Amino acid sequence: MRICIIVEGCYPHVVGGVSSWVHSMIRSFPRQEFVVVSIVAERSLRGKFAYTMPENVTEVHELYLNDVDWGTHLRKKRMSRVEYNALRSLLLDQQVDWETLFEYFQKSSTSLNRVLMGEDFLEAVKEFYRLNYSQMVFSDFLWMMRSIYLPLFQTMKMQLPEADLYHCVCTGYAGVLGSMAKHFYGGRMLISEHGIYTREREEELLKAKWLQGIYKNIWINQFRKMSRLAYNRADLVTSLYEHARELQVELECPAAKTRVTPNGIPVERFQDLPGKTQEDEGKINLGAVIRVTPIKDVKTLIQAFSFAKEREPALKLWIMGPWDNMDEDYARECFELVDDLGLTDVVFTGRIDVRDYLGRMDMTILTSISEGQPLTILESFAARRPVIATDVGNCRGLVLGEGDDLGAGGIIVHVMNLEEISQAILYLAHHPQERREMGEIGYRRVTSRYRLDQLQATYREIYQSFAKSAGVPFEGDGAAAAPEPGAPMTQTAPEAQTAPEPREEVVV
Repeated sequence: MRICIIVEGCYPHVVGGVSSWVHSMIRSFPRQEFVVVSIVAERSLRGKFAYTMPENVTEVHELYLNDVDWGTHLRKKRMSRVEYNALRSLLLDQQVDWETLFEYFQKSSTSLNRVLMGEDFLEAVKEFYRLNYSQMVFSDFLWMMRSIYLPLFQTMKMQLPEADLYHCVCTGYAGVLGSMAKHFYGGRMLISEHGIYTREREEELLKAKWLQGIYKNIWINQFRKMSRLAYNRADLVTSLYEHARELQVELECPAAKTRVTPNGIPVERFQDLPGKTQEDEGKINLGAVIRVTPIKDVKTLIQAFSFAKEREPALKLWIMGPWDNMDEDYARECFELVDDLGLTDVVFTGRIDVRDYLGRMDMTILTSISEGQPLTILESFAARRPVIATDVGNCRGLVLGEGDDLGAGGIIVHVMNLEEISQAILYLAHHPQERREMGEIGYRRVTSRYRLDQLQATYREIYQSFAKSAGVPFEGDGAAAAPEPGAPMTQTAPEAQTAPEPREEVVV
């Protein structure tokens, strides 16, 4: 079976939990052919992969949402009435005629420059403006609408590979591509959401400083339109835990299409890890396996650690994950915060193999403001380490349990609550026996429900069912592949691979 896996903002360019999941999934089914479509922001990322492609990946295609090449030399012909009505339906969000839009952007020779600067787009924006936002300055409104629709129109211009199954790892632009590919090629469509894309974008936009007032609502509604499209066109939509499934239904995903498929990790890879070293003598090690980005709220972690450190000098914080090619300004602010607070026991390791460090930790911590079902918690449990985590995504279910009576594998705290987080650190620091007991509870929980072989079996059944319905062969069961460690920080970046000039494609 030929599987096109469509990702946004992660694999293979950026390491992290979702990227690690995708990489492991591809390696888990070595007899299936995979094609990767990766949606990234800028052309500057072309071919700069953080992962070495598995042998069963035959092509990698890239889409640059913020590409500056809109084209200027193509025809000026106006849209037909049907095409204009489809554009109008999109802007007004009135029974959007996606099929006509797909056909127009795929088959029309008109450049994006002609579309966004043309009379048809202007007239549709004017109508939208008169109906809803006439109190605003029109010139500002028009340019905001162009900025909103540029990435969507870029997406619908992309030439997609043909496949038997389009596996989208989120809705959003990935869901638009999957829906468009299904329209043209008739393949099946699967969505596997790790976080709820629409809600995550909404949270980001509400906090955004570059966007003001009513424009936030327009952007949020745009992401809702795209998610509705993906949910409606998908044959199956998975989530990692029950509450996420409920959110999908709330966002208009048909309940009959939904299915919960928990994450899984290779638990055996986290056994017999190297323990504490001479460097750790007299230290209580607190580990955070995270990318240094705002969504992980590293600043709150550092501040909470500083408060705890004042009361327990033996504490040492290890921040284990990359900061290069991410948000370098934010990383710099985190380094400066450590200096400003006069902290000496804070280590930024950069990208590492977490198995070299987890055995040295007394506990781990995750202070994110948004999560799905974090692999870092599962890996900590596999290493028998208790976890302090903010109450986001499925962190509460993982740490305190859902559907089992094992007990607490750590402590749940509220987002950005410095007092709670520092108190949780101190509690575990001062109760070594309870730390060990929580670590054992976490280990029993991860081995009972969150093993990689369970995840593989689930997706083997899903892939096989799609192959059977499409009348294509599904060779073998994928058991021959030993997946790489699930940790998001274990991959080695290869040399940048050469990409040809067209916007969409890199072949490896």
